[in-house]
Amino acid sequence: MEFKSINPFNNQIVGTYQTLTPSEVTSILDKSKMSFRSWSKTPVEDRAKLMAKAALVLKDNVEDYARMITLEMGKPISESRSEINKCAWVCNYYADNAAFFLAEEQINTDGLMSYVRHDPIGTVLAIMPWNFPYWQVFRYAAPTLMAGNTGLLKHAANVFGCATQIEDVFRKAGFPDGVFQNIIVDHDQTEAIISHEAIKAVTLTGSERAGSAVAQIAGRNLKKTVLELGGNNAFIVWKDADIDKTIQTALTARMLNCGQSCIAAKRFILVEEIYDQFVEKFVAAIGKLKSGDPLNEQTQVGPLARKDLADNLNDQIKQSINLGANLLVGGDQAGCYFTPTVLGNVKPGMPAFDEETFGPLAAMIKAKDESEAFDLSENSKYGLGVTVCTTDIEKAKSFAGSVSDGAYFINELVKSDPRLPFGGTKLSGYGRELAKDGMMEFINRKTVFVKS
Repeated sequence: MEFKSINPFNNQIVGTYQTLTPSEVTSILDKSKMSFRSWSKTPVEDRAKLMAKAALVLKDNVEDYARMITLEMGKPISESRSEINKCAWVCNYYADNAAFFLAEEQINTDGLMSYVRHDPIGTVLAIMPWNFPYWQVFRYAAPTLMAGNTGLLKHAANVFGCATQIEDVFRKAGFPDGVFQNIIVDHDQTEAIISHEAIKAVTLTGSERAGSAVAQIAGRNLKKTVLELGGNNAFIVWKDADIDKTIQTALTARMLNCGQSCIAAKRFILVEEIYDQFVEKFVAAIGKLKSGDPLNEQTQVGPLARKDLADNLNDQIKQSINLGANLLVGGDQAGCYFTPTVLGNVKPGMPAFDEETFGPLAAMIKAKDESEAFDLSENSKYGLGVTVCTTDIEKAKSFAGSVSDGAYFINELVKSDPRLPFGGTKLSGYGRELAKDGMMEFINRKTVFVKS
């Protein structure tokens, strides 16, 4: 079977990739298992040197790697560069902090000595999406490899060019053969790969359907999973918020990567006193965004990654309008491109409220007061993150415990940071990535007890 990577802006073929045969996949799995034996014994200081070199490789080749992202999934080139630089950041972060995270933890008991040591577990399979084709991989790979595990990547079919480059980053950095490998396979080989005895855990970023399927396979094989799935983040604005400043944050929170992000703000829940003012200014700001060729430095909004994604967004918008939402701006589709769109009067029961909308659609929702705003925020099957905008920081902090999501940001868009744990609740998945928490997900926390 042959995969073709198609540029969503002009429909030109970026590259073609041949599916690996089952025997070729088995050879890769066996190599990963063999490589683990030596890699797991490599001193963390030596692993850190190689990870720091990976950061340098990323920085030295930022233009080539960024261009591949833009060609394969349509992200504006300026955002693609930022993605590569963020990957370098996460590599350096774990190179600098892994030894501290992995240090033995002394615990006082009735024994002569007792402590917890942190050992790697083996090969960790990553099933990754196309929307941040570099970042999603590196935020898993940096802590996983630094912990002494080996990594196997099954990337989305439309970004196999990025996947090939990522494997090459680790090769250029000097990582031993087999420590990180890319496998080009279709979904029908996933179960056999997860079931292979070399695979000790699976991490997936993607849809809830994909996460559920992978979790079932891993569960049958008693293998741990970390799932980072969809989101329908609320962006709550109180009446005392600095509206002009908040508009700029809101614009980035919704339109970054053309809205194709699990942690993008999707439901804008506005207290009624500032609803009209916020909506008017947001619509005006949307109208100033520059669309076009994502390779153009001035472009802020490119195409969606595939036409079916634009088609689905179009259906969600039309259904929401039929149920009473107001089209305030946008709503036009041309192939993979979709104009930035704002819907007003959005309410529960509409797709724009209930479903994850993966594209440049902002849903405006009116709340009577702060309490109802949080009630509306919680009215979701997802639980990834919430933003609250206000000048009363202490009051906003007091609401943190009442929010069930995995993240709570005040006056800032929800975003991932190597220094902070990242992950969701409910149908947004489970487990945490990044920070020390992300490294501990794929570690054997081994108790050692010495009797006196």
